[in-house]
Amino acid sequence: MKIYTKTGDKGTTALFGGTRVPKHHIRIESYGTVDELNSHIGLLRDQEIEENDKINLMKIQDRLFTIGSILATDPARATLKNGKDRLNIPKLTSRDIEFLEQEIDIMNEALPEMTHFILPGGHQSVSFCHIARCVCRRAERMATALNEIEAFDERVLKYLNRLSDYLFVLARKLSKYFRAEEVKWIPEKK
Repeated sequence: MKIYTKTGDKGTTALFGGTRVPKHHIRIESYGTVDELNSHIGLLRDQEIEENDKINLMKIQDRLFTIGSILATDPARATLKNGKDRLNIPKLTSRDIEFLEQEIDIMNEALPEMTHFILPGGHQSVSFCHIARCVCRRAERMATALNEIEAFDERVLKYLNRLSDYLFVLARKLSKYFRAEEVKWIPEKK
């Protein structure tokens, strides 16, 4: 597989299905941000964290590739006239979202009740998790903007929304694991 094709030298790129769009198109921004998120999760997975968390993060990375495929597909060319899937793009399922919800609930049970907003930080791995959460929120915002223009499977938005919650709770779990202090945000009184 050749890495450089020179087809994007004039500022366009091809979607699945062959449609060419500018590299700054909202669709490209959407799946590009999901790709960025996937890289941040890879960085988090490379930390000295529990093996089960690494396994879960790998599952999430797989699902993010699925989301990227969905977002990189021209909806007008994704299906045949008879309604059949033309490109055989992977799909998200409700089980993917339920997996995140179950993991959030499991982690939350072992954490102290949260009474304030928490300042990101306390340990490098915790900070990496918060960065991934912020990139996930941006990916969700970009995907939401794209969805207003060209609708796609609503499970993508649900998954990204739930994933940012998962990453927040995982950051709290990692704070506990590394015995890092959770610094509460208490607004200054003026």
